[in-house]
Amino acid sequence: MMSLILIIEDNEQNLYLEKYLLEKNGYSVEFANNGFEGIKKLENIFPDLILLDIQLPEIDGYEVARRIRKLERHKNTPIIAVTSYAMVGDKEKVLESGCNGYIEKPINPDTFILEIQKFKR
Repeated sequence: MMSLILIIEDNEQNLYLEKYLLEKNGYSVEFANNGFEGIKKLENIFPDLILLDIQLPEIDGYEVARRIRKLERHKNTPIIAVTSYAMVGDKEKVLESGCNGYIEKPINPDTFILEIQKFKR
């Protein structure tokens, strides 16, 4: 069965790359350009995994993750933070917000799909 992945990302180049790699590997993709749009989309779709940019306009990825976790039907949906933050403490902050893990930017096309498969339910 084809898996559905929701990408919440405001950077067009990152979105294009993630979408391209996922679709090329047989995934179905929905996307949102900001956190509010992403949360709204989750009212109507049930993705197998959410890829969440941390540096979003208006509300950041940490807050988006916290809000998604409060939605009953999505409290166990895997959320993967996509972040260029690689500082000490960032990983903890990502996990505390409700994400299951993270992928570092810039995205490595050779390992991206393997990273995704680790978290898919």
